[in-house]
Amino acid sequence: MSSFKTLDDLDQIAGKRALVRVDLNVPMDGNRVTDTTRIDRILPTLRELSQKGARTVLLAHFGRPKGKPVLEMSLAPVAAALTERLGTPVAFAADCVGEAARVAVDALSDGDVLLLENTRFHAGEEANDDGFADELAALGDLYVNDAFSAAHRAHASTEGLARRLPAYAGRTMQAELEALEEALTTPKRPVMAVVGGAKVSSKIDLLANLVKKVDTLVIGGGMANTFLAAQGKDVGKSLCEHDLADTARAILDEAKTAGCKILLPTDAVVAREFKAGAANETVSVDAVPADAMILDVGPDTVAAVKAAIDAAATLVWNGPLGAFEIEPFDTATVTAARYAAARTSNGPLITVAGGGDTVAALNHAGAADDFSYVSTAGGAFLEWMEGKTLPGVLALKR
Repeated sequence: MSSFKTLDDLDQIAGKRALVRVDLNVPMDGNRVTDTTRIDRILPTLRELSQKGARTVLLAHFGRPKGKPVLEMSLAPVAAALTERLGTPVAFAADCVGEAARVAVDALSDGDVLLLENTRFHAGEEANDDGFADELAALGDLYVNDAFSAAHRAHASTEGLARRLPAYAGRTMQAELEALEEALTTPKRPVMAVVGGAKVSSKIDLLANLVKKVDTLVIGGGMANTFLAAQGKDVGKSLCEHDLADTARAILDEAKTAGCKILLPTDAVVAREFKAGAANETVSVDAVPADAMILDVGPDTVAAVKAAIDAAATLVWNGPLGAFEIEPFDTATVTAARYAAARTSNGPLITVAGGGDTVAALNHAGAADDFSYVSTAGGAFLEWMEGKTLPGVLALKR
């Protein structure tokens, strides 16, 4: 049994007002939604509530209006996209509290769906103000959080409401929490993690937590250069945080103490220019030219990553192995991602991935659909992997 209530715990909700926190912070081009991924992920929850006769009231933010109405950050255009994807009309209210919200909620019939205006148009949202949370709570009979991506924020619509109304995890939130529990809390071992990206400084907490949790940790991307430099290797003109050498060595020591094997690049693809199709060569990390940059890991390193994947039962992935945005420096990321995807499809490997660059890299490789779970949560996913407590999740605990 999960440690939080889900829609499975909801009975006889016909006619009840369900306040549902969702993530509708979607990319826009004018008034047009250009990517409906986040909308599509909440559809199972909305359809289930509607079919059970609930009066569904959606709460969401868009952008950073800093506590006041900003026309360009209105959720009104998103209601049209929601209607199209859901296949039934989604009403819209011009405010999330006050008379406009009350009138719109009172007009709902069983099975109807209503989207309220941007919660961040009120300063009380991000301040988790008691008065504002009380106003929101007055609009509903129960609360459903289906926005894991906002669960790391203790806001009125993510944490405050869960303390005022019977609280449940929506299907998207449930899937996310179960995937993350399976990946790091109660994983099948051996557990392997791939962590890449540009800088060690943005992932110190993540690395420090993972070396205590996983059996093998692959470090790639620009951050690997900092670890190589900390070991006394010359990384030429590569992106490198030389001032974090002591931090890198401390993480390596922590890994040794915890029995975690660190897999760093042994060869690299280097170039003198950072552009697509730039002339490049593969060299040992002990022989990086002084005038060159490391832009990808080499084939020997990729072979080692594949071998680690073969030995793993669980794989957690955050960040690319190289500069995947430009060819041919996407080779390692694409090759390793496709290999992990194939092992997931054809065998018992559990693969959980998340983070902005990660999702983009896996989509670029055509591997995302074959991973066990790919999170779109960004910051919340990273904080979970860092071992931090997420207020919006804690508030759902039984």
